[in-house]
Amino acid sequence: MSNILHRETKYKSKVYFFNLRTGGFSDMNVTYVIISILIGGVMSAFFALYFRQLYRKKEIELQDKQADTIRDAEKEAEKIKKEALIEAKDTKYQVKAEVEKEIKEKRQEITHVEKRLRHKEELLDKKLDQFEKRDSELSKREKEFGKKEQSQQEREKEYERLLQIETEKLEKISGITSEEAKSQLLKKVEDEVKLETGRLIKQIEQEAKEESEKRAKHIIGLAIQRYSGEHVCDATVTAVTLPNEEMKGRIIGREGRNIRALEAATGVDFIVDDTPEAVTLSGFDPVRREIARISLERLISDGRIHPARIEEIVEKVRKEVNNAMREEGEKAVFDLGLTAVHPEFIKLLGRLKYRTSYGQNVLQHSKEVAYFAGMMAGELNADVKLAKRSGLLHDIGKALDHEIEGPHHEIGAAFAKKYGEDERVINAMLVHHGDGDPICVESALVTAADALSAARPGVRRESIENYIKRLQKLEEIAMSYTGVDKCYAIQAGREIRIIVKPEDTTDDMSYLISREIAKKIESEMTYPGQIKIMVIREARFVEYAR
Repeated sequence: MSNILHRETKYKSKVYFFNLRTGGFSDMNVTYVIISILIGGVMSAFFALYFRQLYRKKEIELQDKQADTIRDAEKEAEKIKKEALIEAKDTKYQVKAEVEKEIKEKRQEITHVEKRLRHKEELLDKKLDQFEKRDSELSKREKEFGKKEQSQQEREKEYERLLQIETEKLEKISGITSEEAKSQLLKKVEDEVKLETGRLIKQIEQEAKEESEKRAKHIIGLAIQRYSGEHVCDATVTAVTLPNEEMKGRIIGREGRNIRALEAATGVDFIVDDTPEAVTLSGFDPVRREIARISLERLISDGRIHPARIEEIVEKVRKEVNNAMREEGEKAVFDLGLTAVHPEFIKLLGRLKYRTSYGQNVLQHSKEVAYFAGMMAGELNADVKLAKRSGLLHDIGKALDHEIEGPHHEIGAAFAKKYGEDERVINAMLVHHGDGDPICVESALVTAADALSAARPGVRRESIENYIKRLQKLEEIAMSYTGVDKCYAIQAGREIRIIVKPEDTTDDMSYLISREIAKKIESEMTYPGQIKIMVIREARFVEYAR
């Protein structure tokens, strides 16, 4: 049994008979198979040859291309080489030209320097010739001077010999030596110079004093004319008026409990004595005394007086007084037109309302000083704001002097420095009591304004004991000087009349005594206003006609 397979080839179509039993082709188709194989081999050889030739062709083209590239590169390299050689030659020529130019300039410079050196050498030669001529002239003159000096020395020796002879003759005639005569002459000249110096100093000081007094009176007069104070003297109230005598018993209370509560709450002594319808308050702190006064007046008007009510009223009044002090300080600062004042200063200014100095209210005094200093600063074209600020704060230490040890001006200065106050204001605080020298005109104006405010008639008063001690101290200072015979303090201590011994002093010595006494009073005493020192030298000659 056999199957028929159809197979198509590229070249022809033929029907092959395949024997399934034997597994092969029949004999009639072997020829065709061989022919097909031969044809495939020929085709393979053809294609192999073709591709080989194609590869050879491509290889030849590639070699040609590489050869062209190499030739181009060689040409480019040759071109670059030529350009580099040309550029190198240009650079060489350029550098050579620059070097030649620089060499030429250097040669010209050297030529110029050589000319200058030759010129200087010529000048030096000329100067050397001149120096040689001068040297020869100086040598001649030196010889001439030597001869003259020798002649002069001989003359001086002759003069000294003649002077010695004349001196010996004069010593024999006068009876004193030349040294004694010289000392007498020097003493006489010294006395004359001292006398003339004293007169000249007196004259200059008198003229300066008259001119300064005239100018100062004008400025102070303008300041006083422009300022009008509300009152002259203000004393802190220390007595409370009672409506009747029965109120004293209510204030004391059962077994004294009310008065003990008052004293414990206020820190002030309540003195209930025989004074009719009055209770006296005693305490070193004026603020506490004011709190006690207001509290007692309110308790009297309220009628309810017992320890609990006393503590309530005192605490309430203390807050009111603190607020009032702050308001008074703010009012003082506002009235003077000042700014940037520390709150602690405002608080202390309010406390000054309850302080007095010789009977004068310290806050009112500080405001007066500020006004006076500001007015005088305006007349002198100085800093008005600084003068007012310094005047207002100059006595700020008096609000603390019972709490801190030391003079009030030093306390105030330390307090001001602590809170960053201006150095000129601190200087004014110290200077107004003579502690240091003023560093600006405003400090001197504050000192003058302080004296002006304190010296107005009736503005201050002092106790009789302090008054007598001050007069005694003035007389003791004056009597401590040699040549003083008598001394009298008059005009309430504002003038001292000193009588000197005429045989022990001269007019010029009297003037010096007055100056020294004034300086000692200024350094050792504290007083309001100024003190006049008058020295009287009187010579009396008595003779009897018999």
